[in-house]
Amino acid sequence: MAAVEPLPRKVSMRMPAKLNIALRVGPARADGFHELATVFHAVSLYDVVTVTERPQGSGTSLTCDVDGVPTDASNLAWRAAERLAVEVGRMADVHIMLEKGIPTAGGMAGGSTDCAGTLLALNELWQCGLPRERLQELGADLGSDVPFCIAGGTQLGTGRGEVLTPVLARGTFHWVIATATSGLSTPEVFRTLDRIRPDADEPRVSEAVMAALRAGDARALGRALENDLQPAALTLRPNLRRVLEAGLEASALGAIVSGSGPTCVFLVRDDDHALDVQVAIAASGVAQDVVRAVGPVRPHQL
Repeated sequence: MAAVEPLPRKVSMRMPAKLNIALRVGPARADGFHELATVFHAVSLYDVVTVTERPQGSGTSLTCDVDGVPTDASNLAWRAAERLAVEVGRMADVHIMLEKGIPTAGGMAGGSTDCAGTLLALNELWQCGLPRERLQELGADLGSDVPFCIAGGTQLGTGRGEVLTPVLARGTFHWVIATATSGLSTPEVFRTLDRIRPDADEPRVSEAVMAALRAGDARALGRALENDLQPAALTLRPNLRRVLEAGLEASALGAIVSGSGPTCVFLVRDDDHALDVQVAIAASGVAQDVVRAVGPVRPHQL
């Protein structure tokens, strides 16, 4: 009887989307980045990243189930595989499959999430044994949001967002997420902010946000949501005002552009309230798609 070839080993990670519950933007730094103070919050809208071993010498390959996502070495997930391979002294003979549930170019860190998922999955597949802190250091070299995407939960981010401090967030928060038909360029949003707001103080998250999270008070958090990039996103995409208005008219507790946009998110009381707001925004016709999510959540292996 002929020997049966073993199936290639693979590891899959379910990686949550990122919201910025608060995003304060300081002045531009000498390295071109901006000083930030932000509260990251991971929610139950997921990409699935699967890494599968390839024969020695095959190199890296990547596929994605959504058109328009690069499948070459410009993709952060590909770069993550190469970076981790250098770290542990091996070849990056691996196939990366991305199954997208997070909007692309939507201000929810979809690319950074895939990068983080690749680092986590390959650390397991290759049995590297690297601690999460080292993976976050490697991820910070690839993208400012990657360290948070590795951690998940709710975290205070400073520096350019890569320096993390856990935040006490009591209970579960419910969100409605409205996506747009096309993305916004993060660098363009920052450039627009610098143009319309040339002077900036050192950033600081408001105590109102932190107190609402500690108390698990959704109403207080809805009133405290803050995003310095929102005026720039609205300048570039004025129709986002109508999206925000539609959610507030539907009784959302708070509304905010997510990160650099154009995705808009709405805080609600519970899942029943989320369904009501979701239906109202969808009926208004101002968004491409409207979904519900909860947070905080964390990455996990499938």
